Amino acid sequence: EDHDAFMQAACDLVGGYCRVMGPHFAQFLPQFLPAICEYAKPSRSPSDRSMAVGCLSEIAQELEGAIAEHWQSIFLPAVLNGLADEDVNVKRNSAFCTGICCEHLKTQVIGDYPQILQLLGQNFSLDASVNESAAACIDNSAAAVARMIMSSPENVPLPQVFPVFLNALPLKVDMTENDTVYQCLLGLLQMNHPEAVSRKDEIKRILTEATHESSKVDAEKKATLLQALQSLQ
Repeated sequence: EDHDAFMQAACDLVGGYCRVMGPHFAQFLPQFLPAICEYAKPSRSPSDRSMAVGCLSEIAQELEGAIAEHWQSIFLPAVLNGLADEDVNVKRNSAFCTGICCEHLKTQVIGDYPQILQLLGQNFSLDASVNESAAACIDNSAAAVARMIMSSPENVPLPQVFPVFLNALPLKVDMTENDTVYQCLLGLLQMNHPEAVSRKDEIKRILTEATHESSKVDAEKKATLLQALQSLQ
């Protein structure tokens, strides 16, 4: 318990530095990243691996494109190993980290889309009814796919990926990712993308559930989704 508290404090400290210094913190990454990755190794405990990948996520989120030179050597191996991890919380954090990296690095990562999508795809076979962690992992995986689609739609095989993505919606647990998944979904509708057009009935189902009074979606987002639903009628 003390070890976990120490690890969490260390990760929070690194995240704090990133928030305060922004891209200027990138010069210190060669010192910090190897140390963080030591805790992501398979020999470490699941909680260590999960927190290490979570720390990488926070770095990527705050520094954005400044992590570019460390994608191939640090972030890509970490997320691929994390997505293949047996622990669902490591998978979840790795899915989030994957999406953030794809969002900020854009064309630099499109060559890695196939192997990323293959591993992300396995998360959608988890049973969301087993526990909240499994449901959250699926939510974060859906958000990662959404970020990949928005960053480079032509590099995502949508005929195969889009039905799986839709099947995971509405999100079950991680409501913080609603903006991401619905921005992607509504964007494809506005583009009249063939995959979205051909699956309007499924999209209606999602929007109906998301705008129901029992839905956890916030009121502002519900209003936006309700407008979209009405336009599909």
